[in-house]
Amino acid sequence: MNPEEGQPADSGISGSDDTEGGNSDFVVVANRLPIDMVRLPDGSTDYKRSPGGLVTALEPLLRKRHGAWIGWPGITDGDEEPIFEDGLEMRPVRLSDDDFAEYYEGFSNATLWPLYHDVIVKPVYHRSWWDRYVEVNRRFAEATASAAAHGATVWVQDYQLQLVPKMLRMLRPDLTIGFFLHIPFPPVELFMQMPWRTEIIEGLLGADLVGFHLPGGAQNFMILARRLVGANTSRASVGVRSRFGEIQVGFRTVKVGAFPISIDSDDLDAKARHRDVRQRVKDIRAELGHPRKVLLGVDRLDYTKGIDVRLHAFSELLDEGRVDASDTVLVQLATPSRERVESYKAMREDIERQVGHINGEYGQVGHAVVHYVHRALPRDELIAFFVAADVMLVTPLRDGMNLVAKEYVACRSDLGGALVLSEFTGAAAELRQAYLTNPHHLDGVKDAIEAALTQSPEEGRRRMRAMRRQVLAHDVDRWARSFLDALTATKDTVRSE
Repeated sequence: MNPEEGQPADSGISGSDDTEGGNSDFVVVANRLPIDMVRLPDGSTDYKRSPGGLVTALEPLLRKRHGAWIGWPGITDGDEEPIFEDGLEMRPVRLSDDDFAEYYEGFSNATLWPLYHDVIVKPVYHRSWWDRYVEVNRRFAEATASAAAHGATVWVQDYQLQLVPKMLRMLRPDLTIGFFLHIPFPPVELFMQMPWRTEIIEGLLGADLVGFHLPGGAQNFMILARRLVGANTSRASVGVRSRFGEIQVGFRTVKVGAFPISIDSDDLDAKARHRDVRQRVKDIRAELGHPRKVLLGVDRLDYTKGIDVRLHAFSELLDEGRVDASDTVLVQLATPSRERVESYKAMREDIERQVGHINGEYGQVGHAVVHYVHRALPRDELIAFFVAADVMLVTPLRDGMNLVAKEYVACRSDLGGALVLSEFTGAAAELRQAYLTNPHHLDGVKDAIEAALTQSPEEGRRRMRAMRRQVLAHDVDRWARSFLDALTATKDTVRSE
């Protein structure tokens, strides 16, 4: 089906130039709102802010441009009344328990997530999950159409909402639509497994600009547009924040680009220098028994993150005597994630078993070799751990970017520390002075950890200085501005035609 000819039969979308919109000139559409709504014991609801890097980057633009944020508020069957806070309008999209189970836990995180992360875990393809994904994407598209002013700019975020761009274009052809994928986009051969592969590519082609972290993802998408929908595409390679690819979709031109996301590096740099954080760093090292070296892992508990890889490598280094258990500790902070999904339950049990084995073999009474924390920590506490760590271990088997690596670098104004970084993260393309390693090659991971632990102070400062230069110059604000500037340019091109 040509992307300009309509939606899949079960989408429930019909095109109209006269759809009544709202008054928001700039609309962000994401799976989650920048708030967490909670249901109180009396049945009423309240909410708390949950700002992340995306919110930090886009909130000023939203306030300046009469903006709105469309997303799920974090509880099922919640209210759909708009929330206004400090000039920011947030419009909740209602999800039922079945929506959450099939659209979010099912298709988004048991089908798309493993497929897009190199099939580390086998994706599950259920038709009922797909039907629910279509239905929920339709709901997001309709909520966006009702919020956006005529001619507004809409920025759709991530893999949960890949059908929204086309659905929204059919409802509101007057809008300028951007889409950004925050996770890796898979190789063509893997994506072709997807039973609904054509519908997803068509959905994304509803945007005026489709953005990825890396040029490779952009190139894969363009190949699939040619193969699955017969679109004409430019053949030149895509560059980072430059040299956009082009896909001809009917009378429209869709641009495709690479925009590596980043962090609010100035804010982290300032917080890491604060007196309270520096005192907490001393306390952390004291609580750990004043070790000579502290290794740190900070991850969401997910099978893509390679937590088991670093634990296995650390265990073998201890066994081989290349790391001394009496003066070295590993701290693993693991944020709970998707705990109702069976593969995540099994992974957590395996990691906790590994931690117990290492401490049983190499620890002593009152002196654990691995300190494992399975809960989210406050932001300032996390920053203190970054400053306290001599070696940061970032070993995902596959990751779109991995912002933890950049956060660690941003916190090291002392030019101390070392970063062991998987080659299969987007961050590896920018942080070339890290100790890069292939997480599938255990001996290589061990060698990288040992090199990081034994680097000279001069070598460490040289590497960290170069990485900080990159991270501080290319922050999340620059990422957002580069994408939105490119999106605005597509609007100007359409007007000139």
